[in-house]
Amino acid sequence: MSRAAADVLADALRLEPDSRAEVAAELLASLDGPRDPDAEAAWNVEIERRIAAVEAGTVRLESWAELKHRIERDILGR
Repeated sequence: MSRAAADVLADALRLEPDSRAEVAAELLASLDGPRDPDAEAAWNVEIERRIAAVEAGTVRLESWAELKHRIERDILGR
């Protein structure tokens, strides 16, 4: 780790937990590259589609227990 990075880390570790979390989130986001300008709009459309399907009763909802059981059975072979 470079001296500059070590200094930044030392400064960050002196922050309150909420501030450290914000700094960490921004640093991680910076590794993702440029944002896709259409992604948020596409996700909003998908979310609305899924909400409509739930409200219309056209999808079968599963509890976490059901889903976990299915994953263990189908994927993990338990």
